Amino acid sequence: MPTVAEQLHQARESKKLTIQQVAEVTKIRSDHLRALEEGNFEIFSAPVYIRGFVRSYSTLLKLDVPRVMADLEAELGQSMKFSEPPPLSNESRGVLDFFMLQLSKVDWRKGVVTLGVLALLGVVATVFLVWRHEQAADPLKSLKPAVYQPTSGVSGETLPLPSPNAPKH
Repeated sequence: MPTVAEQLHQARESKKLTIQQVAEVTKIRSDHLRALEEGNFEIFSAPVYIRGFVRSYSTLLKLDVPRVMADLEAELGQSMKFSEPPPLSNESRGVLDFFMLQLSKVDWRKGVVTLGVLALLGVVATVFLVWRHEQAADPLKSLKPAVYQPTSGVSGETLPLPSPNAPKH
């Protein structure tokens, strides 16, 4: 059974295409195409690039893409660098993990603006409530008008007492 590299190379040659022609159509660099045809996957930094390039290249060459991709997965599984890591366990995650996941989804530019607007609204609401409370809490509002009593005969040792004839309000 031919490797993915051999399949790509043979299909390209049977279509009488050069590496440069394939590079122009697929927009894949020619050195990457050569590496794919040689089976030199080590030059790629991540398997996602290999999978995408092989899919594009196989589609251009009109190969059986699902079969080529399955062969590629088998070949990548043998490589230590590109073998898939084990799936994450489904252990129950804590509140902190959930909180951190939600924070990672935040668009911080919009979040800072929203937070600033909310803080400004909070300050305005607080100032309004304090002002309203001060208006309602007038300590002199319940006082009745006072009657002036002259202190001409008082020595100052005692407070003047209201005269019995003073009108009561």
